Amino acid sequence: MQALNILVMDGETRPALAIVRSLGSKGHRMIVGAKVQPSLAQVSRYCHRRFTHPDPVRDGTGFIDALIRTVCEEQIDVVLPVTEITTALVVERRREIERYCRVPFPVADTFNTAANKVEVLALAEKLSVPIPIGVVLDRPGACPRWPEGLHYPVVVKPYRSRIRVNGEWRQTSVTYAEDRTALDTILAAKDPEEYPLLLQQRIVGPGVGVFLCYQRGKCVAQFSHRRLREKPPSGGVSVLCESAPIPPQALRYAQALLDELRWEGVAMVEFKMDLADQTLKLMEINGRFWGSLQLAIDAGVDFPGLLIRTLADETMQPVETYRIGVRSRWLLGDVDAFLMRLFKNEADLHLPPGYPGKLASLVQFANPWQKNTYNEVFRLSDLKPGLHEIQRWLCSQT
Repeated sequence: MQALNILVMDGETRPALAIVRSLGSKGHRMIVGAKVQPSLAQVSRYCHRRFTHPDPVRDGTGFIDALIRTVCEEQIDVVLPVTEITTALVVERRREIERYCRVPFPVADTFNTAANKVEVLALAEKLSVPIPIGVVLDRPGACPRWPEGLHYPVVVKPYRSRIRVNGEWRQTSVTYAEDRTALDTILAAKDPEEYPLLLQQRIVGPGVGVFLCYQRGKCVAQFSHRRLREKPPSGGVSVLCESAPIPPQALRYAQALLDELRWEGVAMVEFKMDLADQTLKLMEINGRFWGSLQLAIDAGVDFPGLLIRTLADETMQPVETYRIGVRSRWLLGDVDAFLMRLFKNEADLHLPPGYPGKLASLVQFANPWQKNTYNEVFRLSDLKPGLHEIQRWLCSQT
């Protein structure tokens, strides 16, 4: 494929860095946008030009206008947003942007369906994909019938991870209610915009992520990993993960969901293996690039490169194999997770039963030189992003 001018957004994120390194090393000209300069991906040796845009959280219209100006000035061929907010904004004005370049993501209606946890669970029920026992509160003060089998602690989830209120995006949070009193307190603090809310049985067990790439509604790449450590320790962003075989059932469920949505581009379908009954339960669909993208690339599934190839007319041969046991460590995220484990009490962290104690966590953290372990940000071949991240981390500690 000929070299392209590719615009990557969200330059402050680690997935943006992985995309810039992947596509830049193939000879593409990488232009990186961010709210503030310099950003993590902008200091990479593979970044040809940087630009600053308005904060998409507070000024979505200004963000898109700046993006379109840069697309025209730099003769951009492909736009790649990274986060949920920028992806939502780009697909919302996709027709306007595609007058000038390509956007390898689904249409807005499809993307928003995938981002809506209530709609995703309804789709899963239609397709016989297992979901946690739960109930939907469609408005404040709603009193739906409590389903049989749902007991405390329950997980309280707004219908989207990010919601737009008066033109600005607001991040929502998942909370845990240990009893009815705690649940009433949590619900009283929720804004009406966060409804509908999901009340779900808390699933205790390992997460199973299925990462896929689609071309014209057909799956052309697949990958999975195991989360070994997360920030916060009870569950969140992966700081140490390992490439793993995809459980066949998880792959079938994930493909059934994305096939039904007629997906385009990349997506992550997240499950948890419920230790109570040894069955997979669907958690959510993320219709964008994910935090541990670099691990897939290191293991042999170059999602950024594959995504660019989906734009061609060629029928792609599906990528179904990769190296198993490759590990990726986000060092500074791992430091944060360890400090949380060391200095916060277990009740505040909501640690599941059997979670390693503080001494065991110290031993695990202090053993970074394991076989097949790659540092996600620090690369001798591209040193500046690692130094930039250290500087930013140190500044955040003061």
